This record gives sequence, structure tokens and C-alpha cells, in this order.
Amino acid sequence: MKQSGIGRRPFIIGSLIGIASLGMKCGVSSVFAAVTSPLDELNSYQPVFFKPEEWQFIMAACDRLIPQDEEGPGALETHVPVFIDKQMLTPYGKGEDWYMEGPFNAHASTLFGYQLPFPLQVMYQRGIKATNSYTRLHFNQDFAALTAAQQDAVLSALEENKITFSEFSEPDLSASYFFTRLLENTKEGYLSDPKYGGNKGMAAWVMINFPGARASFPTWIKIHNVKYPLGPVALNGDVAQSS
Repeated sequence: MKQSGIGRRPFIIGSLIGIASLGMKCGVSSVFAAVTSPLDELNSYQPVFFKPEEWQFIMAACDRLIPQDEEGPGALETHVPVFIDKQMLTPYGKGEDWYMEGPFNAHASTLFGYQLPFPLQVMYQRGIKATNSYTRLHFNQDFAALTAAQQDAVLSALEENKITFSEFSEPDLSASYFFTRLLENTKEGYLSDPKYGGNKGMAAWVMINFPGARASFPTWIKIHNVKYPLGPVALNGDVAQSS
């Protein structure tokens, strides 16, 4: 979604601060070769977790949250939906590394951690189902079939908690919490190392001039006010050309 008063590039750079450590690897094993059509690859991808209806929602929502524009690629071009799909089968998506015993308090501070009685993968399933129920009621079709303007309006309503999920048989999950997790995972997929499925071709890193997992910068320590010329490095050693 568009950020009022701030460009997408500084918004994404700011988001990078909150992303988990990407790790380091010494040496470069190969030079990254740009993929001619990442969208073709995405369209041929077979989801490992999401059902077709859920997958269409993820694709459409990610496209509106980080759309392609003149500044750089969007969530679809960088395969963010693939990242989210694969995360659902990890301990993170299954909630295996979290404390999942009650009592649960959806209104508790974030200091108390995850507060839903089901793991993230179930949260996505229920959130998508409730959102599609809402759009069917108000627009007579699923979220993925709406116009871009309608999708933006629905996402804004989710963010502002103006959709009451309990009216659609979902009492344990709020619309705003679902949106917050969706946006968080979308940004993570956009800026992650490509090994996790997103940031296809390190395109997001190239856009913000992020060096990735490059391990050594000794020759640049005393050089100031000069654009760093080397492209980002992925954890597997692939290198992308700088912008």
C-alpha cells in the first residue's frame, strides 16, 4: 500500500532494521545471473501449504502491499508469496518454537509474545477465510478478484480494525492483528536472503544498495561519500550487480 508522505525506498530501508540477522558467508562461489521473467516462475510455482483460494489472496495482498513502481520491483517480482508459503511449514509457521499454552490475551502487550490459541499457519487460513467472507458480503467476490482500489480499501479496513472478524465466525482473531502479521511477513520476504524464497535475484537489496552477506569491507573503511559499487551477496555466494 502507498505510504503517504514517504517514498517506498526509505520506507523499505527503515523496515530493514527490524528484519532478523541475515548471516555472513566468506567467499563468492558464483556470479548471479538475472532471471528474465520472475513472474513466469512465480505463476508456475506450486504452493506447499496454501490452498488455491488462499494462495490467490496472498498473491493479491502482497501485490498491493508492495507494488512494482518506478523505484523498483514489487512483492510479486521478488517472489514474496513464495517466502510466506514456505514459512508456513517451518517451526515458525507451526508455532513449534513458541509458548502455545494458555491463558491467551489478544489485547496483551507485545512484550508477552504471541497471544493466539493457534499457530501462524492457522492464523493465515482463518484470516484469509474471514476476509474473503467480508468481500463476498460487500463485493460479491473474493478479495483476489477485486479491483486494486477495492483491495486497497479492504486492506486499510483490516489495518484499522474496521472489519469485525467475529461477524464471520472468527472470534479469536482481529482484523488488525491479521493485517499486522501479513505486512510484517511481506516485508520480511521482500528483504530476506533468497534462500528463503523471497527477494528473487536480490532485487530488493539492489534497489536499496544493501550489500547482503558480503563478509569484508576493509578497503572501504576510510572512503566516504562514494557510492559502494559492488552488488549484494547472498548466503550461498551468488552475487547480484549493483544498480
